[in-house]
Amino acid sequence: MQFTSLFATVALSFVSVVSGAAILPRATLDVFVPTILTPNADTIWTMGTQVNVTWKTDNAPVNISNGAAVYIKGDLDHPLANGFDLRAGWVTVTVPFILSAMEDPTEKHQIILFGDSGDLSDNFTIQFDPTVFLSLATAKPN
Repeated sequence: MQFTSLFATVALSFVSVVSGAAILPRATLDVFVPTILTPNADTIWTMGTQVNVTWKTDNAPVNISNGAAVYIKGDLDHPLANGFDLRAGWVTVTVPFILSAMEDPTEKHQIILFGDSGDLSDNFTIQFDPTVFLSLATAKPN
């Protein structure tokens, strides 16, 4: 019985201390959802080449809270780029080799630009060019 009374006293003391604490307002977070300019519906990327992903920056806040990353939709395990500044408005990526696009050249893709939130590009095409593949396969390392 004494243990129960002691526990109740400690619990009520804790509640009174916690409830009396001032609650500070949370800092306002800057949310930036940039509009992706490229790739767009007219874009055709070739596997193995370097391309630029571009987006609008006209409404970018001074402070962006999260790092940035670019992914092909459906493959969030392998970023095409990460750790860049969203205020730059572009990042260069290497177009990945996608087996399903080799099998079906009409397949459409999207990129996801992650920062404070995710933004999807328009559907676009990724094509396989055997000459690019061969040049990469036979290139001598630097």
